[in-house]
Amino acid sequence: MTTGLPHTLRSDARDNRERILDAARAVFIIDGLDVPMREIARRAQVGPATLYRHFPTKEMLVAEAFTDQMLACRTLVDEGLADPDPWHGFCRTVEKLCELQARDHGFAAAFMSAYPHALDFAAIRNSSLTGAAELIRRAKNTGHLRPDIVADDLILMIMANNGIHAGTSAAGIAASRRFAALMIEAFRASPSSVPLPPVPRLMPPMPRRKPGRNADARR
Repeated sequence: MTTGLPHTLRSDARDNRERILDAARAVFIIDGLDVPMREIARRAQVGPATLYRHFPTKEMLVAEAFTDQMLACRTLVDEGLADPDPWHGFCRTVEKLCELQARDHGFAAAFMSAYPHALDFAAIRNSSLTGAAELIRRAKNTGHLRPDIVADDLILMIMANNGIHAGTSAAGIAASRRFAALMIEAFRASPSSVPLPPVPRLMPPMPRRKPGRNADARR
């Protein structure tokens, strides 16, 4: 029995850590980053002491919860920079960023985090922004991108895309794809005739009126 005890404790610690991270991601996405640490502990079903043992500060918790999302963002920017056609690389990055955000709502919370000073987290985000600025510079040199576009416009796009709400995950992804296409047209130096993706259903259908209802109302 003694030989199995340390392994059990390590396993419990891993489980607690994962529960804390899962609860933190869920609550940050829905309620923002100002949620008290005690509330996160409650939702993770651990004591506050356990939470603080794993994450002594909220900054550390935010960074750990959203590092994967920031790495995914950096990967998308790198893929855009690797494209031999800078305009195509820019457009694909816009499309993939919007879709990433639609599939994982933690992405926007990570990118707009008010806790940017955790070293690894800040380094990844700064690297992504530097890469995005270079992607924009190259796309401008092709003549296809408006000359007044800056990296902050991509942040504005992320903030706007975060406001899309749909009844299903599929509808949300479809809406983000159409939004990305609209943004690309806004970024483009000259208009194009490229067709937009289909319009998803975002509002529930209006209920059909029963036959004779209007007639009854007039009586």
